[in-house]
Amino acid sequence: MNSLSHLIPILQLAVGPVILISGVGMLLLTLTNRFGRVIDRTRALHRDRTTQPAATRGALSEQITILQRRASILRLAITLAGGTALLVAVMILVLFLAALGSVDAGLLIIALFSASLLALIGTIIAFLHDTNLSLRAIRLELES
Repeated sequence: MNSLSHLIPILQLAVGPVILISGVGMLLLTLTNRFGRVIDRTRALHRDRTTQPAATRGALSEQITILQRRASILRLAITLAGGTALLVAVMILVLFLAALGSVDAGLLIIALFSASLLALIGTIIAFLHDTNLSLRAIRLELES
């Protein structure tokens, strides 16, 4: 039952979803970099707002508001991407254990895979929303 010839196909089955984890890892890297930039930019604008004349503070406050929204959206995207990786890792474990123990876990595997894809879709939607908000902030900056 636990012979090498029996374990190899099980490992091959479980390795496929690892590619999804790798892709989500790259997406997480992108999201955390964007998040860091948003935080740094918010801090810089806040410092500028305290030293600027009252006439320009309104525009800076609008930009800070947008950056706060972006930070919240990026936090959601990071959480969803982390959830995606976690769900895929659990799915790999279930795949491996189900194949090793000859247990029918098809519905659980389908549920985990579906949930991971829904979380990934949510991540991408949040990422696109952040991108649109960043363009709005640029428009505000160029107008002032």
